[in-house]
Amino acid sequence: MNQLQQKSRSAEASARAGRPPSPTAARPGPAALLALLTAAGGLRYATALLVDALGTGLLRPFMLLYGIGVLRLGAGTVGLALSAGLLAGLLVLPLTGRWIDRGARSLPAAATLLIRAVGSVVLLCADGLGGFTAAAVLLGIGGQNWPTTHAALVSTLTEGRTRDAALAAGRTLRNAGLGAGALLATLAVTGGSGAIRLLAGATAAACLVAAALVHSLRVTDPGAAAAPSPAPAADPATVPDPADAPDPAPAADRAADPTAGSAAAPVLRRIGLLSIAALPYAFCFDVLEVALPALLVLHLHASPAWSSGVFVGNTVLVITLQLAIVLRLARRSRRAVLASAGAVLALAYLGFWAAWAIGGTAGAATVAAVSVLFTLGEILYSGSGTALVAAVAPPRLLGRALARWELSTGVGRALAPAVLTALLAAGPGVLWPALAAATLLAAGAVTRLAPRG
Repeated sequence: MNQLQQKSRSAEASARAGRPPSPTAARPGPAALLALLTAAGGLRYATALLVDALGTGLLRPFMLLYGIGVLRLGAGTVGLALSAGLLAGLLVLPLTGRWIDRGARSLPAAATLLIRAVGSVVLLCADGLGGFTAAAVLLGIGGQNWPTTHAALVSTLTEGRTRDAALAAGRTLRNAGLGAGALLATLAVTGGSGAIRLLAGATAAACLVAAALVHSLRVTDPGAAAAPSPAPAADPATVPDPADAPDPAPAADRAADPTAGSAAAPVLRRIGLLSIAALPYAFCFDVLEVALPALLVLHLHASPAWSSGVFVGNTVLVITLQLAIVLRLARRSRRAVLASAGAVLALAYLGFWAAWAIGGTAGAATVAAVSVLFTLGEILYSGSGTALVAAVAPPRLLGRALARWELSTGVGRALAPAVLTALLAAGPGVLWPALAAATLLAAGAVTRLAPRG
């Protein structure tokens, strides 16, 4: 751990001293990606990210099919079980944040992977609703808590803009692994229920291997859990009468809770407000999976191939451009980038509204063109949000700050399907202006509420 921290901090010191950046940082590409992944945990951690992403990509798109096709459960019952899993993951997030704030880094990340491995095994052994629900809860807890633990681990091993780029590199690798895993699963699922069971087994093995690799890093942050330094000895002549001494209980409470009576509390509150304000941003992920296919197929009467093409194009652009954009915007304020992400997403929603008004094949082509702008907004959002929170969070409260931000994203994603389908039922003329207005208001709130960073 010390060698990894020294490596990343040495690079950061070079940047502060005015020495030129490395060629890999200046020219994004495979070499830069590998260098950043290595700086944030080494080759073992990069391998763990890839193995985990492949395994998750194998199973995640087919959880619904597993419940319906293999266990013969009703679609509504399966949906409720999956929602229960997501809710359980959100409820555990604050506990994960406190665990991180006690100094743990690689252990919480490894634990989320191990929980997902156990969940996949439980899914393999399930023979009814109880087993499927238990598996969904375990997979939900592991999946919802992974981004917080990953960001905390990377933030411990890197600093400043190197941390931002390392987080972007990790997302790039994970997106590529998820896409590859989903593609392999698509090819394998034609084999029926036996192939789907095989996917669950492969996911369990992948998560177990990734957990072992992450745990082997043994990264901690002792400073996060360090007790406050004792006060210097007082001059006996100035020691007050014990009867006049204040009640020691409040001081003990402040020691137990580092947010009490400290300058860190306002920052953490602002991060909480920022997380609430940014809720509409999180809808963008489900817009791609729910709203755009409905717009293309149901309202523009286009071939499903258009929807598939938009999805594939979005995935390719995110993988190829994410790191380059983060590096390109390294000199700009993270708060300004996050606010601009909302403006870009709002503009894209208005573009989708215009595509509906155009209609027909021309409307479908407009959706495809505007989806490039939408992808840019998504990249700006994912590339600046976590980075901003990690940059401004007090070191001893990093876990709780990241947990609050990820809780916002998780709640937004949990609400998005219901909200989007309700607005879709009212028509595209309601959906897209409402999304644009909500996201634009969120961007304004981000400008006012986000700490400088």
